[in-house]
Amino acid sequence: MPKKRSGGGLSPTQQAAKFLGVSVLAGAVLAGIALPAVGALGLAAKGSVESFDALPANLKTPPLSQRTAILDAEGGTIATVYSRDRTVVDLKDISPYMQKAIVAIEDSRFYEHGAVDLKGVLRALNKNARSGGVSEGASTLTQQYVKNVFVEEAGDDPTKVAQATQQTIGRKIQELKLAIQVEEELGKKKILENYLNITFFGQQAYGVEAASQRYFSKHAKDLTVQEAALLAGIVQSPSRYDPVNDEAEATKRRNVVLTRMAQVGDISPAQAEKAKKAPLGLKVSKPKNGCITAVNDASFFCDYVREVFLSEPVFGKTRKDRAKVWNQGGLTIRTTLDPQAQESVHQSLKDHVNKSDSVAAASTLVEPGTGRIVAMGQSKPYGYGKNETEINYSVDHAVGGSNYGFPTGSTFKPFLAAAALEENVPATKEYSSPYDMDYPSPIQTCDKPWINDSGYRLENENESEVGPYRLKEAMAKSVNTYFVQMLADIGLCPVASMADKLHVHQGNGDKLPQNPSALALGSVGMSPLTMASAYATFASRGMYCTPVAIESITQKVGNKQKSLEVPKSTCSRAMTEKTADSVNTLLQGVVDSGTGKAAGLSDRANAGKTGTTDERKNAWFVGYTPNMSGAVWVGSASQEVEMKDITIGGVYHPLVFGGAVPGPIWKDAMTGALSGKDSPSFNLVDIPDGDKNKDKNKDKDKGRDEDKPDDGNNGDDDGFIAGLTNGGTGDGGGDGGFPGNLIQGPGNGPGGRR
Repeated sequence: MPKKRSGGGLSPTQQAAKFLGVSVLAGAVLAGIALPAVGALGLAAKGSVESFDALPANLKTPPLSQRTAILDAEGGTIATVYSRDRTVVDLKDISPYMQKAIVAIEDSRFYEHGAVDLKGVLRALNKNARSGGVSEGASTLTQQYVKNVFVEEAGDDPTKVAQATQQTIGRKIQELKLAIQVEEELGKKKILENYLNITFFGQQAYGVEAASQRYFSKHAKDLTVQEAALLAGIVQSPSRYDPVNDEAEATKRRNVVLTRMAQVGDISPAQAEKAKKAPLGLKVSKPKNGCITAVNDASFFCDYVREVFLSEPVFGKTRKDRAKVWNQGGLTIRTTLDPQAQESVHQSLKDHVNKSDSVAAASTLVEPGTGRIVAMGQSKPYGYGKNETEINYSVDHAVGGSNYGFPTGSTFKPFLAAAALEENVPATKEYSSPYDMDYPSPIQTCDKPWINDSGYRLENENESEVGPYRLKEAMAKSVNTYFVQMLADIGLCPVASMADKLHVHQGNGDKLPQNPSALALGSVGMSPLTMASAYATFASRGMYCTPVAIESITQKVGNKQKSLEVPKSTCSRAMTEKTADSVNTLLQGVVDSGTGKAAGLSDRANAGKTGTTDERKNAWFVGYTPNMSGAVWVGSASQEVEMKDITIGGVYHPLVFGGAVPGPIWKDAMTGALSGKDSPSFNLVDIPDGDKNKDKNKDKDKGRDEDKPDDGNNGDDDGFIAGLTNGGTGDGGGDGGFPGNLIQGPGNGPGGRR
């Protein structure tokens, strides 16, 4: 209700103007500020009321920033993030002792005066004049609250913070006018509630609830008298009276507050003395802020959620708008992360790759048909120290990943096979598939033909790999020449189109270049999330679903909750069910008897493909069941480590290939992730093999054992990327060239001999 006017019918604003000369002078003296001439203020005696009335009196109170909780799919906390650790609470949820303590020590006449305590101003002015210094302040809780609002609005901008706290006469007058407005609009109880929620209590704690949790690990409503006195005492100087760093100084200050509480009648002298003898009773909870605190190696997923929020227009028109919402906090973000799957991925990576190894591994699992990301992890922990990184190897550069992603090798071949099947190439199609050959030329692109004017050649991994082959056996053995002949048969454009439908793109977001190296043999960099999502399309019988990490978001603004719209997965048909079923049949053969045998799951339907790139700098296994798809990459982020004669996870490998290291990681991760879950089957089709006796070289190679050590002539799938003779020594791609190491960026050098 409006307050009654006094002072001859003057409004509170007019009363303030009447006493402005006194109050401003007092405030200036207290702050040690030289008072300028009256004319400079624009507040001459004759026009003081009018001039004061002309000052802005609209305090735009920003929503108080609060903590954001990121939860897994079951509601468990992954991490808590915040720009300011604060939980806004109602006055009824703050201990009465706390309310009394802060009023007693900061503004004991709070309930008796208006926005400006003129009696207090005169008393302070008189005392300071006698002492010759500034020994007593005169700001009311309301004025302090107004100043805190300016500081809150400034956020972490040092320039704005300096402006909000500057001790100028103009700032004093503005605060005075706004304090009057606040008193008239809010009333004492609401001002006290707002003050206790906004003020800083040290140790990264903003507001009394966060402070109570930080120092005593309890809710603000449960604070005892001595605990409340300690917190109230901190406010004047959070660094000086920090009980964690200076218990003696904090104890003295607490006792001053207790004495003051007794003087104003909030507690009895006996209660005060008893409380003074009590220990501080600290039970400090350390700040736990940021994705670095996430459980089960979910730090990278946590950071991915933040990057998705900042990049999605649904949360704001510009990135700046979205950042403002994120920094405001108060969000409860329910994600798609399955804690069982995440724990399994974390444990599998930990078991197979050490964080101190010269190479790293990353894995992402998604759910076919929904796009839900259920797990994401890597062997290099999230952090800033040795053997740690902030780069998320599982995702694109735009959302925290590496610059270009990682070349995928023969894990790209199923996309080519799908494109060929969609072009009505029969699964029984046979190609001569020699051990080595020139790249066919010309090959039609979506524009002008690609021409092999540099004389590039390719070869298979083993000399024993000589056709003719049909698709099923060629996929199981990952025969390079077969797939390049298939590519020449259908052209580059259908494969590029299939890649677009599967949202297969480079790690920097660019589309794939239309050349045989990229669209047959996986020479360009991609992320594990991209690959897992694309393979999930086979599992869902041809329906591609965009990956999603966020299920729902609610935001707490003040004490009110509201729901935010979140981006949804968009599903679209990328290929016919028949094509998807055919690819499932082909890739089941890879894990049954082909290069991916070491990754095969014995207790459920599964399929997948291995991949190894130029000079063995990257090794992949991408596989799936009908209800989960996952990609595993192993290599070095710098692309400088050749995985030959190398020890990974304590195990020596003469040569690393897709079935040897990534395969077992995938197998263990999927086994744990799917434990206790349904075991559906694929819709398989009958795809005949070729005539096994047609070529004795094929008989010689039949039944090679992927579990045996790879000596260079046995066990790998696709060998050097692009199959370039002499190891593919090209230093780049681009401009139609064949990249030997595309992750380093585009180039135009040749690869291999002519």
